[in-house]
Amino acid sequence: MITTEISPKTELLTKVIPDWEPPMPPTDLIFDDGELLESKRHRIAMNLLIDSLYQRWSARKDFFVGGNMFIYYSSIQAKNRDFKGPDFFVVLNVQDDTARQGWVVWEENGRYPDVIVELTSPSTANVDIGKKKDIYEQTFRTPYYFIFDPFDSKSLQGWELQNKKYQKLQKNDKGWLWCQDLELWLGTWEGTIMRESAVWLRFYDEEGNLVLLPGEVAEQEKQRAERLAAKLKELGIEPDSI
Repeated sequence: MITTEISPKTELLTKVIPDWEPPMPPTDLIFDDGELLESKRHRIAMNLLIDSLYQRWSARKDFFVGGNMFIYYSSIQAKNRDFKGPDFFVVLNVQDDTARQGWVVWEENGRYPDVIVELTSPSTANVDIGKKKDIYEQTFRTPYYFIFDPFDSKSLQGWELQNKKYQKLQKNDKGWLWCQDLELWLGTWEGTIMRESAVWLRFYDEEGNLVLLPGEVAEQEKQRAERLAAKLKELGIEPDSI
């Protein structure tokens, strides 16, 4: 008769080891710290970029644009509440049919912004070009980063990520910077928006045409219709008869 002797070591090996589960990411996220943008001009500048890009890509559903929104990218950062989101950012190749209070990287398949713009000021410049730039370069790996002070028309700067390091973009003869991921120029435009006259940061297409706001497109269509009506009147044709 053969007997099998079970030693303490053998008994330990036969015990079922429970499956290891990684710690869950935090769920008690806040998305509003009550802080306002630097000024009315900063708020207008942010909305100008958002609205014009949505107008430009009105037929597309494969991108997300955020403004002054929190971006959560690590449990430590979420716990410490030590990072406020960019003034303007774009994430490409994602569905824009999801309601989002902020951008939570672990809920977005690890996706980070492809383009970031910070609307800087003297009080935030050191952070925007220091700590934030380092995070966007080393953690986010965001391909394009731009900064612009709405109160300083010559302040536009930009960087492109090359070999894991930001390289400064060179301006064209108009002082604009090219963003390949958006296939658009970022440049300045002088005019009045919401009764605020200033030099604004705007998008331009590859041919140098200004990317219009929804209101500007509507005004353009109105003027076109008025010119057509006037032309028809000269020809003795009533517009309603067409």
